[in-house]
Amino acid sequence: MSADTAHAHDDQSVRIGDLLLDTPVICAPMAGGPTTPALVSGVSAAGGLGMLAAGYLTAAELAGKLDDVDSATGGRYGVNLFLPGPDVTADPSAPVNAAIEGYRQRLAGYAGRYGVEVGAPRWFDEDIDATVTLLCRYRPGLITTTFGDPGAELVDRIHDEVGAAVGVTVTSVAQARSAVRSGADLLIAQGIEAGGHRGIWVDDLADPLGGPAPGTVDLVTALVAAVEIPVIAAGGLMTGADIDAVLAAGAVAAQLGTAFLRADEAGTSAVHRDALARGRENAEDSGPGSDAPGPAEPDTVITRAFSGRPARSLRNAFAVDNADAPAAYPQVHYMTKPIRAGAAAAGVADDVNLWAGTGWRAAAAAPAATIVERLRTELRAARDHR
Repeated sequence: MSADTAHAHDDQSVRIGDLLLDTPVICAPMAGGPTTPALVSGVSAAGGLGMLAAGYLTAAELAGKLDDVDSATGGRYGVNLFLPGPDVTADPSAPVNAAIEGYRQRLAGYAGRYGVEVGAPRWFDEDIDATVTLLCRYRPGLITTTFGDPGAELVDRIHDEVGAAVGVTVTSVAQARSAVRSGADLLIAQGIEAGGHRGIWVDDLADPLGGPAPGTVDLVTALVAAVEIPVIAAGGLMTGADIDAVLAAGAVAAQLGTAFLRADEAGTSAVHRDALARGRENAEDSGPGSDAPGPAEPDTVITRAFSGRPARSLRNAFAVDNADAPAAYPQVHYMTKPIRAGAAAAGVADDVNLWAGTGWRAAAAAPAATIVERLRTELRAARDHR
């Protein structure tokens, strides 16, 4: 890989690995449903970069999605891998096992509401070896990792066998330096404002946030000063002005997730879409010149309740009432999965993981291409006024 993995071109274009983007907008990989092949393809076709989420999928499950995306984009897309952490339940005498059993008993009441059983608290190795072998057949332009240091062996394999640039999600300067030593070509700087799972490498049980929690702009600024590889900003970015701010701080591009949750092509559940829509409508109703009171919709919280790992969700009863959930990922994720599915099917927002970043009220319903074009226009306007 060239040391110049990403560099600016005229106007808004930027090069990420071998991929030239018309605009510095990357659609974050949102595992568990929101990211669909159509969303990935729509963002890439509009001049940004769509990222396919491989998290929770076996290589066989991922293959069909890759078929759809690869044929639609001609290789102009990326893939994100969740890195499996250690199995915290491997030692039968570990205290976390008792905590998981206690949580299972508590979850039984929720499961009963929807006529389902609590899921088995299993560990999943993310099928990394088989997935990388699969990716050799498709050769996406970028592969990113989340939840840990990929290590030199995996990075070298991706470089040599897949031929892709490697980006590593980090939340601190220390993580960034480790990723550089492993051979990363670029970094995804995830600030505390991000929706969904935090990209921390080790979940600090004594910290409700799980680990380092700098804001996105501050983290980008620190990383640009500390390392010499390109930095992509992520976390709470919803508008072209937000993108302009992180580019001014030294980022080469911006990764947005929540901004695309209401995209026509996204697989976001109806109950999740409705919660985001109500927040946007309430914010508009209480805007300048309105006689309405301030928005009554919930804010966001970071909670382990749904997955056993800190993640930012719209505040709801489940997130708050189970804030003391055991730090056991992905075991808790699989335990709550049937409950979340049942609640979503029943339209009960209180028991669903409503992942969202801090800027969620700006999420709009539109085709992915329209969202990218709006961001492009807003970015140009912000640059003109800077």
